[in-house]
Amino acid sequence: MKERRFAVAPLAAGLLAGALLAPIAATAATLTIATVNNPDMLVMQKLSPAFTKETGIKLNWVVLPENTLRQRVTTDIATHAGSFDIVTIGTYEAPLWAKNHWLDPVGNLGAAYDLADIFPSVRAGLSYNRTLYAVPFYAESSMTYYRKDLFKAAGLTMPAHPTYDEIKTFADKLTDPAKGIYGVCLRGLPGWGENMAYLTTLVNTFGGEWFNMKWEPQLTSPAWEKAITFYVDLMKKDGPPNATSNGFTENLALFSTGKCGMWIDATVAAGYLYDPAKSKVAADVAVAPAPTDVTPHGAHWLWSWALAIPVSSRQAVDARKFLAWATSKSYIGLVGRTQGWVAVPPGTRESTYKNPEYLKAAPFAPLVEQMILSADPLHPTMNPVPYTGVQFVGIPEFQGIGTTVGQDIAAALAGRETVAQALQSAEASTRRTMTEAGYIK
Repeated sequence: MKERRFAVAPLAAGLLAGALLAPIAATAATLTIATVNNPDMLVMQKLSPAFTKETGIKLNWVVLPENTLRQRVTTDIATHAGSFDIVTIGTYEAPLWAKNHWLDPVGNLGAAYDLADIFPSVRAGLSYNRTLYAVPFYAESSMTYYRKDLFKAAGLTMPAHPTYDEIKTFADKLTDPAKGIYGVCLRGLPGWGENMAYLTTLVNTFGGEWFNMKWEPQLTSPAWEKAITFYVDLMKKDGPPNATSNGFTENLALFSTGKCGMWIDATVAAGYLYDPAKSKVAADVAVAPAPTDVTPHGAHWLWSWALAIPVSSRQAVDARKFLAWATSKSYIGLVGRTQGWVAVPPGTRESTYKNPEYLKAAPFAPLVEQMILSADPLHPTMNPVPYTGVQFVGIPEFQGIGTTVGQDIAAALAGRETVAQALQSAEASTRRTMTEAGYIK
């Protein structure tokens, strides 16, 4: 094709030359951030105009439910679509995606950032080959929330270290459908990071594991059958209706509005439940460690929601500025001053747990710190296993496996299958995936 040439009139040429020589007005960058619709992230979005005012960098927020976020972000980053400059990921994705060269390293955020202040186990979970690929917005373990007023009225006392048998006994006595109170609320929404996050800890403490040392699935083992039968029976008798629709967010709403006697879930919920501006039960909530059964191994999880920069982002320099701002000591102070100290992002920094203002506002803080520091992703089960991760298995295939198994168990909870049928289906699909992926010869 011939090159087309256009004549430029002298006046137009002069104007063009002047335009080329004139200063070009700076255009503020706009970062697109994908995050989950958890309360702490909504606070981050609410306070983010302070970042824009400080830097001139604008922010475009994409806030999604947990399962939807994972699907959107995984697809985008795996295809290098470049839709997002910053993504909210977790302890599961960070090392796997770093290994695939999908993330930029984020270790150098300036001396004022004080990276050493972040709990070592949290940093380790977001690293690959000792290089940090995501910075934690908040970190969590899991524990038991319960209503002090309901326990007192029923003549019950929560032990310092509850067992699942005790939880069942308490739930039976607390359930009062006439008053709209359910003895216990637990995740039922299918998803590897929804119902299976909780259920994997349940299986762990009942003595089970996802795979043996030969990577053979163990989902029809006695431990799995006992754990899932316990869960289904408990939820059918003492849980809320339509439990298969309830993930973290839905159960948080149920508990905070007075519908649950107990709830076993993420420690991050404590800041919300103890806040009288957000929770109707703030004066009556108390906490205890996650329950155990035959072993303490893997009874409580370790997770971090973290911010990372995809290699496909074209604005990595500005994205790094936001990461440094949103996960800093200064941001924690900003939340404390504007939203109340009980609402600060928990579980990430040692300095938070030495702050007198936070400790005064958050009576749950010592237990949260204990749960986070005692969770052991390297030894998550009673029997030896070839994987790491407490409430997940640290292999790429687990995202699909966990979601499929979660759907099978949700079917049992909904009464569409027996527990045995659900676990047989889960075992078969998991074995097929592991065989196709080359784990099983």
